Amino acid sequence: MSLRIIFQILFYLHLLLTAATVIFITVYGLTSESGGQHFHPMKWYPPVLASTACGGIIGFMWQWITFSYPRNALKAAFWLGPLLTCLMAGMFVYMGTATSLIVGLVSFCSALAQSLYGCWARPRFEYATNILSVSTAFPPAKTRVLVLATIVIGTLYCCFLVSGIGGATALQDKFKLAFIFILVIMLSLGWTMQFLKNVIQLTISRVTYLQILGNPMDTYEALRDSINRSVGCIAIGSILLPVFTLFRGFGRSMSLLGGEDEILFCCVSSYMGMVNVLPKFGNRWSFVHIGVYNKEFVDASGDIWEIFTRARMLPLIDSDLTGALCFLSGVAVGAFCSMVCGIWILVMHQSYALEVSIYAFLIGYFMCRLAMGWLQACVAAYYVAYGENPENDQFDSTIPARLEQIQRSQALQLF
Repeated sequence: MSLRIIFQILFYLHLLLTAATVIFITVYGLTSESGGQHFHPMKWYPPVLASTACGGIIGFMWQWITFSYPRNALKAAFWLGPLLTCLMAGMFVYMGTATSLIVGLVSFCSALAQSLYGCWARPRFEYATNILSVSTAFPPAKTRVLVLATIVIGTLYCCFLVSGIGGATALQDKFKLAFIFILVIMLSLGWTMQFLKNVIQLTISRVTYLQILGNPMDTYEALRDSINRSVGCIAIGSILLPVFTLFRGFGRSMSLLGGEDEILFCCVSSYMGMVNVLPKFGNRWSFVHIGVYNKEFVDASGDIWEIFTRARMLPLIDSDLTGALCFLSGVAVGAFCSMVCGIWILVMHQSYALEVSIYAFLIGYFMCRLAMGWLQACVAAYYVAYGENPENDQFDSTIPARLEQIQRSQALQLF
C-alpha cells in the first residue's frame, strides 16, 4: 500500500472521528449540569461565530483586492500585518492576566519581527508586484466561484468545530482534561484548512500550467481529478509543508542574527545545511506536477527542485515574496478577527476573552490563507512552466530581468 493511499485513509478517518467527537462533546457539554454554572453559550458562541464569518468575508474581499491592485495590496499587507498584530498585543495586555500578558508579549515580538522583515524585503516589492500581476493576468475560468465555494465550506466547517470547542469549554470545570479535546479539534482545523487550501492550489496550478502551455483545461474537471486521485498527496503536503516552512523560517532568522560569533555561525551553518535539503522532499511548487502528471508528493518535490536548480532559479525562488504576502495577509485578517471577538467578549464575559481571541485569530488566519491560495497557485505554475522551458513565447522579461539583477548583486558581493 502506497504512502498516498495510507494518508488518504488517515485523512478521511480523521474527518469521521473529528465529526463524531465534536457532536458528542457539543451535546454532552451543553446539556451537562456543570456547564450551566460557569459557561454561558449565548455569551461565548456569538463572538466566535461572528469572527468566523468576518474572516471568510474579509478573506474573499482581500483576494479580490490583491488580484485587482497587487501593488497596493502588497504594501498594505506588509503594513497591516505588524500594525494589527501590535494592536492585538495591546488587547491581550489589557486583559490583565499573567497568561494574557505572556501572549501579548509574544504578539508584540511577532509584530516587531514582521516590521523588520518588511524593511528588509522592501527592495523586492517591485518584482513581487510584477510576478503576481503577470502570473494572474489571465486567471482560469470559474476561479472566483471555486474560491467562494471553498470559503463557504471552510466557514461552515469552522463553525462546526467551534461548536465542539464550546462544548469542551463547558466541561472544563467538570473534566480537567477537556483541553485535550480542544487541542485535537484545533489540530483538525489546521490540517483540514491546509487541505482545502492545497486542493485549490493543486487545481488552479494545474489549469494555469496547462494554459501557459497552450492546452486549456476546464477548472471543474481539474477539481474532480484533484479530489478523485490526489487526496493522499494533498494530505501529506498539508502536514509536511507547514513544518518544513517553520524550520526554514527559523533557520533564516538565525542566519540573520548569527553575526560574527564563530560558534553561533557554525551552528547556524550546520542547521541551514540540513534545512536547505527539505525542499527536495516537500515544497509547494510540487502541486503543479502532482496535478499535471499525478506524481507522488516527494517525487514531484524532488523533480521540481531539480528543474529550479538546472534553470539556476533557486535564488529567485528563495527570495520570492508571494508566500510572505499570503502569510502577512493571513496574520492581518487573523488579528482583526481576534480583536473583533476579543473586544466583544471583554464587554460580555471577560473570563473567556483570551482563549476565544486566540481561536478567532487562528480561524481568521486560515480563512484568509484559504482565499489567497489560488493566487499562490498561479505564481507557482508560472515559475514551474518557466523553469521547464524559458524560451516559451508566453513569458515576458519579468523573470529573466530579475535573474540578471540577482546575478549582478551576487557578483558585487564577491568584490
